[in-house]
Amino acid sequence: MTKGVPLQLTTLTEALYSELADLYDAEHQLISKLPRVAESVDNPALRSAIEEHIEETRTHVARLERIFEMVGRKPGRDECEAMQGLLDEADEVIGASGDRQVKDAVLIGALQRVEHYEIAGYGTARAFAEQLDMDDVADLLQESLDDESAIDRRLTTLAEGGLFSSGINTQASHAGPA
Repeated sequence: MTKGVPLQLTTLTEALYSELADLYDAEHQLISKLPRVAESVDNPALRSAIEEHIEETRTHVARLERIFEMVGRKPGRDECEAMQGLLDEADEVIGASGDRQVKDAVLIGALQRVEHYEIAGYGTARAFAEQLDMDDVADLLQESLDDESAIDRRLTTLAEGGLFSSGINTQASHAGPA
């Protein structure tokens, strides 16, 4: 939502367009910031997950552009201040001093907050599209929602570990003085 500009929401269709524009800006912000996050992490599996998510984010942008075309709108970006705030928090972690494993664990939390924001946005937009009988739009939004949920689960697995490996949180718990 653009700062200082009153938002007009008189129809659910306008609300959907607003959600789409917010998501479009959020995804663009991620494309510009995630490479720096990937470069900053120590854990190779986490770096790989972030790099794969950058490519997935490009797919989300293209999908949103397709949706805008389907609804007869030019792709528009409403400044997503929430995403900016979430990415600013990740920048703080990147710039912090300390143990790299601990920083990786904290960055996972920052990235999951980003994912949860996107999950909420895509879920809301999909629900609006379904209510408006825009089934093709809803299906595309569901694809992005599924992608966001998958990366969230992957980040959880990296943090907590699995059957054959300890997680980043466990590694971080052994860093520094007890």
